[in-house]
Amino acid sequence: MSKNYSSPLMASVHETVEGLHGIGLLDKKTMREFDLLCLTPIEPLSAEEIRQIRIRENVSQEVLAHYLNVTKGLISQWERGVKKPSGSSLKLLLLVAKNGLSMIA
Repeated sequence: MSKNYSSPLMASVHETVEGLHGIGLLDKKTMREFDLLCLTPIEPLSAEEIRQIRIRENVSQEVLAHYLNVTKGLISQWERGVKKPSGSSLKLLLLVAKNGLSMIA
């Protein structure tokens, strides 16, 4: 599984800590907690941020919904603030925000 670290430094530190875990100096629980600290956090998006992502990518709600494998109605609800994206939908939206729609196309 590929991991997305918050910085190259954190990737290097994580590799070192994995080595310590591998030789038994760190237990499984400590390693899990350290994993969470190293990975890029998933921040919630506001309704306006979601709308701006879609506008920047120059796509309709229907097209964005297709890329995210959700309904057009759900995109509308996100943009109006009625519902908030979570899980894989939120992760995909963050990828689009950072790298553009071509990242998930």
